[in-house]
Amino acid sequence: MNTLSQIWAQSDLRRKIIFTLFVVVVFRFLAHLPLPGVDRESLRQLFSSNALLGLLSVFSGGAMENFSVVSLGLAPYINASIILQVLTFGFPRLKELQQEGEQGQAKINQYTRFLTFPLALFQSYAFYFLLRQQGVLGALDPLSLLGLVISLTAGSFLLLWLGELITEQGIGNGISFLIFVGIVAGYPLSLAQTLVASQGNQFTGVILFLALFLAVFAGVVLINEAVRRIPIQHSVRSARAAVSSFLPLRINQAGVIPIIFAVALVLIPPTVARYLTGVGNPAISRLAAEVVQLFEPTSFVYNASYFLFVFLFTFFYTTVIFNPDDVADNLKKRGSFIPGVRPGKATADFLNWVTTRITLFGGIFLGLMAVLPSVAAALTGITAFTLGGTGILIVVSVVLETLRQVEGEISVREYEGYL
Repeated sequence: MNTLSQIWAQSDLRRKIIFTLFVVVVFRFLAHLPLPGVDRESLRQLFSSNALLGLLSVFSGGAMENFSVVSLGLAPYINASIILQVLTFGFPRLKELQQEGEQGQAKINQYTRFLTFPLALFQSYAFYFLLRQQGVLGALDPLSLLGLVISLTAGSFLLLWLGELITEQGIGNGISFLIFVGIVAGYPLSLAQTLVASQGNQFTGVILFLALFLAVFAGVVLINEAVRRIPIQHSVRSARAAVSSFLPLRINQAGVIPIIFAVALVLIPPTVARYLTGVGNPAISRLAAEVVQLFEPTSFVYNASYFLFVFLFTFFYTTVIFNPDDVADNLKKRGSFIPGVRPGKATADFLNWVTTRITLFGGIFLGLMAVLPSVAAALTGITAFTLGGTGILIVVSVVLETLRQVEGEISVREYEGYL
C-alpha cells in the first residue's frame, strides 16, 4: 500500500499510468470491433482445433477469434523484427547499425516498419484465404477483398502506433505490454470454463492444476531472472589498479522466439498431410492420415519433435543475438578483461564455453514450457484452460519489466527530492 501511495502521489508517474490504461481500453475496444461476413462460432471452433492459430490468437489478444479490425495484432511487426535480427547475422551493415547506439537502433526500427507493411498485406490475404478454405468466410469480389486486406493492415499499424505511444508516454515497452494485455484478457474466461467443466469428479485434478499453475509461474520467474555473472576488471589511469563489474549472461537469452520458430516448423507435416488426405491415390491418402494422427497435439511424436525443435532453435537464436567474439573484442578495446583469462581469442572461447553451458539449461527449460499444455492435460485431465508456456513467459517478463520501470521512476523522484 505504501508503494501504491508513492506512485499515486507523483503526478508524472500517475499521468503515465492513466495514459497506459486509456490505451489498453482502446485496444480492447478495437479487439471486439468485428468486420462483417464471417461465421464467428465456426471461427472460434477453427482456432480451438489448431495449435498454430491458437498461438497467433495469443499475440492478437483474441482479436482473430472475433475477426476484428485488429485481427492480425502485432504479428507482422514481430515477424519483421525477428527477420531483421536474423539478417544481422549475415549482413555486416545491419550489424554495424546495431553497434551504433540509439541512432543505429532508430534506423533498424525504421527498416522494421518498412518490412512490416508487405508482411501485413501478405498475412491479411493469407488470413482471408485460410478462412475461405475452411468455409468460415465466403468468396469475396476483388474490391471487397482489397477493402478487407487494407482494413486488416491498417488495424495492425494502428496497434503498432498505440504500442509506441505507450513506450513514449506511458509505462513499459508498449508492444510487449499490448501482447501481455491480450494474453491476460483471456485468462478469466478460460479459468471460469475450467471450473465449470471440472464440477464433479475432477476436483482433485483442479487442485493439482492450480498447484502446477503456481509452480510454473514461480519457475518462470526464477529462470527469467537467473543470470551467470562474469567478473570484469576495468583498467583505469589512477592510483587504484582497476575497477570491477559484472557481465550478466541470462539463462534464457532467447526469450520466446525459439518457441515461435518451432511451432511453425512442427506443424508443417500435419498441415501438408491434411491436404493430401483428399487425393485420389489410396496409398498417399492412407499415409497422410497416419501422419496427421502421429502429429496430434497430444501424441508423443508431436511433443518430442516440438521439444527438440525448441531446444535446437534456442542454441541457434542465442548464437544470433550473442556473439562472444564481438564481446571479447569490445572488452579488449576498452581495456577490460576477465580475471584469469587472456584478452582476445581466449576471452571469446571462455564466453562461448559459458554461453553453451547455460544455453543448454535454457533450451531444456523452453522445451518443457513448450510441451507444458500437453503435460498439464495428461497430469490433471483438464484441457479447458490452456496452460500455455509461451503466454506465461510473456506475462512474467512484461510484469517484471514494468515493475522495474515503475521502481526506477520512484527512485529517480526520491533522489531528486534530496537535491
